Amino acid sequence: MDGMRKAGASVELFFTNNLSVNPCHGEFHCWTRHPGECFQDDDMGALLEEMKRAEMWVFASPVFVDGVTGPLKTLLDRMIPLIQPFVEMRDEHCRHPRREDTKGGQVVLVSNCGFWELDNFDPLLVHMEAVCRNIDREFAGALLRPHGPALRLMREQGMAVDDVLAAAADAGRQLVEAGSMARETLNAVSRDLLPRDLYAEHLNRNFGAAIAKWAERREKTISGRIP
Repeated sequence: MDGMRKAGASVELFFTNNLSVNPCHGEFHCWTRHPGECFQDDDMGALLEEMKRAEMWVFASPVFVDGVTGPLKTLLDRMIPLIQPFVEMRDEHCRHPRREDTKGGQVVLVSNCGFWELDNFDPLLVHMEAVCRNIDREFAGALLRPHGPALRLMREQGMAVDDVLAAAADAGRQLVEAGSMARETLNAVSRDLLPRDLYAEHLNRNFGAAIAKWAERREKTISGRIP
């Protein structure tokens, strides 16, 4: 976001957890009775108006069970008022055309994962690329941060990881100025922070300590209640 703004882009940030967005009912009200309008009166209506005008959508989500979070998936489901029910052929495949009042543009994914390996993002990438094909937008790429929990801890300890954040900012600048992100920049965002076995060892030790701490607290609570 910093890189995009410094390059002159106007950026609006929405947190899905702070929005009231109900699940899609799948009754096609927005395709037939009132084309382009969902019958549900929630925050999605205003958000759709923003999305219609935006030249770029950036979806940010940690990996939750090989996909996006529940609130973001609900938001994705509710985007169908932006497309029409009719079928057209694009790249020899059945697709829905965009509505006339909806801009084309790009989509970018920003994601964080607790597992060490980069391929843990593969299911999420396949899903996001499919969404772009169906909504008739260009998938411009993804900023992916494997073994993400290590980034914050290493930064707090003063270790040399600021280059990762600098690369993320530079990716935003490149998007605005050039319309694409350099592979070298995205690789810098995803670079290894520490060896896999060492990372797994740290995770296991930290989770073990957390479990032991809460077990001790529960024991003290129970002991305090027993005469």
